[in-house]
Amino acid sequence: MIYLFVHQNFPGQYKHLARHLADLPGNQVYFITQPNQNQMVGVHKVVYQPNIPDNVNCHPYAGDFDRSVRIGMAVVEACQLLKSRGITPDIICGHAGWGEMLFIKDVFPDTPILSYFEFYYHMFNVDVDFDPEFPARNQNPFGLRTRNAVSLLTFDAVDWGNVPTRWQKSVHPPEMRSRLSVLHEGVDTDMVRPDPNARITLMRDGVTLTRADEVITYVARNLEPYRGFHIMMRAAREILKRRPRAHILFVGGDGVSYGPSLPPGATFRDIMLNEVGPDLDMSRVHFLGQVPYEVYLRVLQLSSAHIYLTYPFVLSWSFIEAMAAGCAMIGSATPPVMEVLKHGENGRLVDFFSPTGIADAVDQMLNHPEQTRTLRANARATAVQSYDLTRVTLPRWLGVLDSMIARRKPGLFD
Repeated sequence: MIYLFVHQNFPGQYKHLARHLADLPGNQVYFITQPNQNQMVGVHKVVYQPNIPDNVNCHPYAGDFDRSVRIGMAVVEACQLLKSRGITPDIICGHAGWGEMLFIKDVFPDTPILSYFEFYYHMFNVDVDFDPEFPARNQNPFGLRTRNAVSLLTFDAVDWGNVPTRWQKSVHPPEMRSRLSVLHEGVDTDMVRPDPNARITLMRDGVTLTRADEVITYVARNLEPYRGFHIMMRAAREILKRRPRAHILFVGGDGVSYGPSLPPGATFRDIMLNEVGPDLDMSRVHFLGQVPYEVYLRVLQLSSAHIYLTYPFVLSWSFIEAMAAGCAMIGSATPPVMEVLKHGENGRLVDFFSPTGIADAVDQMLNHPEQTRTLRANARATAVQSYDLTRVTLPRWLGVLDSMIARRKPGLFD
């Protein structure tokens, strides 16, 4: 079989699936992507470089669409290159978010296409109007509607779609949901698992932490409001005041992944340190930045309480991985979290906007070790039963691909 994947940041959400297919004898796996240093044995990268001008003469609401069309046309050139070499995929999988999938059907009209639809934007009752402290700038119903144009056009140009969670599926229009399978990327729970001997030495701070310490953890790609960083920093002030032995580890960069950007040189970390820093014992607050995967995993494994906050938005990979690592989970009572985290069963839910409530939940976790052991075990069980890569999610992915290649309707997995 010939498989073609498309994602601007190789391998993206397709890491496990592409690796598995490349390992099977007789398969050819190609991956169209923008330049990066990542490599995978058996996967042939086809690199494209879109021509994106600094200034585009179009309506401001059409800027994202113009960029997406340019990206889509660059992917067309990569597809045409493959076709000129006699390569016609048996199936194509790609992310719909940046325009990459817009025109592929016009190059390979007889090949079934599965596209990843991560999010559908709304002005009300989802992420944009959630946090009054950081209102979305330059967002209104007209601009958000045009942001959805690429998803809608891509949906018309592919055969089937997938989303990682039921809630993310629910924010898409009803006419799309009938062709969207719920397919999470999965977690290798044989690798991401509890380790009672986990320890980490913070070279910069001269501190070594183990499971015997009180270690509060927070992880995000970037430290920003969409993942509740501002609320977490205010909770840190209360946690450290109550718990003189506690250390708080922040994993994440100073960029902006989601939401409005900051002026050059500004970071949300600096903003929040200016607000609460004078009240923090900084010898017990550790900003690790973006760390190698093995360090990130050790952080999860030694965590005494893991705090995950998010707007009603895309659920982070790290959330399921933290559960697989057996973390004592404290999550915001927002829809993507509540789909997985059940209060009192496999973790504790808190009001996103309540630093005091978060500190209370930390106290509950650390002051009641027997209850917390049960929550940890149940969190791990949830990850294994519903998101295990080998036993659950990968078989679903392969079933969908096989169905599409055979021109059968895939399962929805709702």
